[in-house]
Amino acid sequence: MSKQKRILVVFVIVVGLYFLLSSFWQKQEPLYPANGTSIVVFGDSLAYGVGATANNDIASRLETKLNTPVINSGVSGNTTADALNRIDELLKLDPKVVIVILGGNDALRRLPIKDTFNNLEKIIVSLTDYGSAVVLVGEPGGLYGQQYEKEYERLAEEHRTFYVSNILSGLLGRPEYMSDLIHPNDSGYEMATERILPVIEEIIAKTKQ
Repeated sequence: MSKQKRILVVFVIVVGLYFLLSSFWQKQEPLYPANGTSIVVFGDSLAYGVGATANNDIASRLETKLNTPVINSGVSGNTTADALNRIDELLKLDPKVVIVILGGNDALRRLPIKDTFNNLEKIIVSLTDYGSAVVLVGEPGGLYGQQYEKEYERLAEEHRTFYVSNILSGLLGRPEYMSDLIHPNDSGYEMATERILPVIEEIIAKTKQ
């Protein structure tokens, strides 16, 4: 084989590998809903709306902005394990879109990160198997810091969920947005809702096509 032909063969192989690896590394589009009728906010005290006045929690604000019912299925104090135990109750709501807000209480109790994200993964798999779209919402990891953020990102990528990073970013430590050290006030919940809203609007628009 001549030198020119060898160079051409090497070039073709390199280009082929480039496109193969590019397609492998390319982030896949999140999964849109295949089943369900309801939009649900599922999780802990941030999902429930501790610190907000009446009708100023995330679910109520989304319902107003979207002009469609949004179910509040938050329970104050819930860990990921507690929420996992409620998964059958959640599926009875026939969820089309579920906004999952969990992990903060696990961090506060210093529960093992592996257990926390294993529980979250089981919740996500149950929902996606049902045909729901999942919006995974990150919470602060406390002493676990960046480890939490990386785990949320990993789950979102592996299971093709929609993802909203740390919902309290820029709010913690600012009394104008917080009712106490860990729960927003009405202004804080408005900011949190605005971070989630575009994702829900995208899902609704996509599923109407």
